[in-house]
Amino acid sequence: MPPWVMMVLVICALVLTVVLVPTILALRRTLRRAEVVLTIAEQELRPLIGQAHALTEDVRLLTREASQEIERVGEVTERVSAAAEGITRVATGLAGLTRAGQLIGMAAGIKRGFDVFVQRLSKEQGDHHGQ
Repeated sequence: MPPWVMMVLVICALVLTVVLVPTILALRRTLRRAEVVLTIAEQELRPLIGQAHALTEDVRLLTREASQEIERVGEVTERVSAAAEGITRVATGLAGLTRAGQLIGMAAGIKRGFDVFVQRLSKEQGDHHGQ
């Protein structure tokens, strides 16, 4: 191999080394910074993940409680509806009794009036017969 070819190869290797060394050092610094950032992120995320799990459990519990409350409201609504139906039946019955009471009162009044009428009529007939 001619000496000038050896010289070109040595210069190329030297230039390549000069270019690669700063690149490798910059890459090394970047990797160290990335490691520090990832360590900080891991330290920050660990409590957040725990809080997220706790919040998820709280949401599940609240959802369960809300479902139970909705069921209770449904039951209460059914009971109120049944009570309202009962009250309606009682009111209808009382209204019937009131009407019946009014009719009985009217009948009693008519009977009393009729009795008074008959009594007076018989009294007047007795007065006319005695004269």
